[in-house]
Amino acid sequence: MNESNRQRKVAQIIQEDFAELFRKQSADSNQNFLISVSDVKVTADLSIAKIYLSIFPAELRNPIMKEIEENKAQYRNFIGQKMGKQVRIIPNLAFYLDTSLDDVERIEKELKGEGDNPIL
Repeated sequence: MNESNRQRKVAQIIQEDFAELFRKQSADSNQNFLISVSDVKVTADLSIAKIYLSIFPAELRNPIMKEIEENKAQYRNFIGQKMGKQVRIIPNLAFYLDTSLDDVERIEKELKGEGDNPIL
């Protein structure tokens, strides 16, 4: 199913705003970590935004995702203030961990024979 222009625009606004927010949070934190917003998908009725995050280093993924889930209401409020004039309904936010880069790295290792695949 194709996304409408409206869905793409809303997703782009959310992606840019969260990228900036997470960049500021990691800069203000005393820990060294990076959160990047790899993708945002918005449902056709604009009621749900699925936000895919890449978090580095890997050891911090679970605690950071837990913290993001606990603060989901504040994040929705933040995005509501940013785009409240542009949409009637502020989408509910669903955060997902994007591990596609890990998968690529693992596959490349396997192809080089460095992995633990017994077949190669």
